[in-house]
Amino acid sequence: MKKDTLLGSRIAEVHNGSSIFTGDAGSGESNARRNLIENDLVEAIIALPENMFYNTGIGTFIWILSNRKEERRKGKIQLIDATAMKSPLRKNMGKKNCEFTPEIRKEIVRIFMEMERSEVSMIFDNEEFGYWSVTVERPLRLRVYPDREIPADIFKNADELAAVKIALAEATKTAPLDDWTAFAKATKLKASVLKKIRPFITEKDAAAQPIEGEPDVDLRDTENIPFTYEGGIDTFMKNEVLPYTSDAYVDEKKTQIGYEISFTKYFYKPVELRPMEEILESLKALEQEADGMMAEIMEGIQ
Repeated sequence: MKKDTLLGSRIAEVHNGSSIFTGDAGSGESNARRNLIENDLVEAIIALPENMFYNTGIGTFIWILSNRKEERRKGKIQLIDATAMKSPLRKNMGKKNCEFTPEIRKEIVRIFMEMERSEVSMIFDNEEFGYWSVTVERPLRLRVYPDREIPADIFKNADELAAVKIALAEATKTAPLDDWTAFAKATKLKASVLKKIRPFITEKDAAAQPIEGEPDVDLRDTENIPFTYEGGIDTFMKNEVLPYTSDAYVDEKKTQIGYEISFTKYFYKPVELRPMEEILESLKALEQEADGMMAEIMEGIQ
């Protein structure tokens, strides 16, 4: 793009669907979208009809990029759904069975130039497409079973194992078995030794005390929180997570920013269901037809 001229540059690119939604937060695809949107380079994205190209039937999209947006477009992206704006070919060319006529092209350009808002054209702020991908953790909770067997081969000699057993027995007298942190401290064993024996003498227990700073990987979850969620991450956790799991927390070091654009989300039109009266009439007709067939079968048997 030319950056040192009054007009700058405008680019039109044709991509498949991966350009608008493929890739989790932090991935190459998502970061490419992030770079374009956060630098306010995207003017519009146009969804094309399927079967527009010779060798593929997949849906495709035109990205319109500009580094000299007019004032009314700054901070905004226009989505145009042109999937139904097509003219069928008289003869298919491979998978290509439709095209844009000059009239259709002019109409799409008109919708774009006028920034029209309609059923096929919507305009959103850039932040509409961004989200935080947060890792929701819950603390590990372990119950101690000090009498369980500890394999001898994890120590260099029998004396070490004997010393560990004595330490465990002494800790049992003073420390609660539902609090690994307190129990481990009471044993006065080295952290390296505790790490070796913990898998053999503990089990996860939801009723046990949490181990500070250590998450339970089996309870780990990921939430995608839109930038537009009022109150952001903290309010989302308060409203959507903590009422159900009060000990949950966000590992802020793992939070990623992602961007995706879903035409289906904005332009989806639900299929209109048949009226109940029509369905009941169809069922009655089928019942009558089935009764007639059964009568014919019985007559044939007799």
